[in-house]
Amino acid sequence: MSDEEKIVSLSGARNKAKASKESSSEKDEKRPEPVYCSFCGRPNTQVIKMIEGPGVNICSECTMIAVQYLIMEDKMPSGEAQAILDSFWNKAR
Repeated sequence: MSDEEKIVSLSGARNKAKASKESSSEKDEKRPEPVYCSFCGRPNTQVIKMIEGPGVNICSECTMIAVQYLIMEDKMPSGEAQAILDSFWNKAR
């Protein structure tokens, strides 16, 4: 999996419009810059997945910490949390 494939964008419409403006030759010559997690600061090259949102990014590891926190604080039903964890780890493999 390439570093670029590790990034999941939640602002897909903006990214598609931006990508269509670039020519294919520019894409080949230009190496994509890393995307950094807004919480821990790690780049997408050092994590399993990166979720890119409007003005904020979160890596898979920080997402897991957040989900585990919600489970421990009983803020989320454990069945729902387990489904999220199972879905995440099945897609990450």
